[in-house]
Amino acid sequence: MNPMSASERYSRQERFAPIGKEGQSLLATSRVAICGAGALGTVIAGTLARAGVGFLRIIDRDLVEWTNLQRQILFDEEDARLGRPKAEAAALQIRKINSEIIVEPIATELNHRNVRELLGDVDLILDGCDNFDTRFLINDFSLRFQKTWIYGGAIGSTGQSMTIIPGQTPCLRCLIEEPPPPGSLPTCETAGIIAPTSMIIASIESAEGLKILSGHPEAVTTGLLVIDVWTGRIRRVNLDGLKAYKTCPACQQSDYPWLEGRVGTQTTSLCGRQAVQVIPSHSSPIDWERLRRDLASKPGAKETPFLVRFEMDGFEFSVFRDGRAIIRGTDDVQLASSLYARYIGC
Repeated sequence: MNPMSASERYSRQERFAPIGKEGQSLLATSRVAICGAGALGTVIAGTLARAGVGFLRIIDRDLVEWTNLQRQILFDEEDARLGRPKAEAAALQIRKINSEIIVEPIATELNHRNVRELLGDVDLILDGCDNFDTRFLINDFSLRFQKTWIYGGAIGSTGQSMTIIPGQTPCLRCLIEEPPPPGSLPTCETAGIIAPTSMIIASIESAEGLKILSGHPEAVTTGLLVIDVWTGRIRRVNLDGLKAYKTCPACQQSDYPWLEGRVGTQTTSLCGRQAVQVIPSHSSPIDWERLRRDLASKPGAKETPFLVRFEMDGFEFSVFRDGRAIIRGTDDVQLASSLYARYIGC
């Protein structure tokens, strides 16, 4: 290593007055968990690595695919060809970007059994998830253990971000009380996504993270920030009034069902059938007609009065009227959860 490179690496960042040398020192000792290594997570991981955040834990259950390369910036064609776990592939690239920091890849699904181990020793949690069950789990954990986290989501040309500081700001369940029913929201598979959307939202998450980690929580953007990169529309939604009602089951009533494992998507490997049953967590009625229409439009889909069956990427999906699905072609419950989130929704 060039003897000057270590001192010069962060010189432009240190010249930014709100960070300076003191803030840079704080970044170097900070520990961050990035939940999801997709379109948002790869940008966040790369940005924080270049900023000199001392420890990054990257948690993701999925493998790199060719469709990821359009927007997931830490992966290349070799990763897709080999089907590398996203967490591992991201870590390989980050180590090339910054050998001075520690990066820990965790190729697993974040759930109520491992969340304390994986998020308990970090200073900040950043959201790169593809489903609301995981986000509600993070929200429960954040409130229970007083850990700041930053929510982000992107679809099509629209994205949103919200910084959640326990005891100070509204939480995710103030905004959305429970996960939307399957098929009620678009996914990347149904609505598509353009790379600038995820890059901008991930950059906002990263900027919020740098504020917190460098010792400037007072600079955090409050409320929900919504951006449409296609129309150029930017909105900041003031959420302060949500806390005044004191009705949130999480931050006002200390109810943590995802953390305690009382709710959440359930997956069961069906013995001897190379198939996994996925039961989503929701209490609201499913709009079956809308979900049916979306699924019936997939290539080769077949309908019965009870279900829609289709094939994607070599897997067979049988989706029932209650949102339950049987995914044939795998007995890997983590893969099945990922496929469900990708092709069916929350």
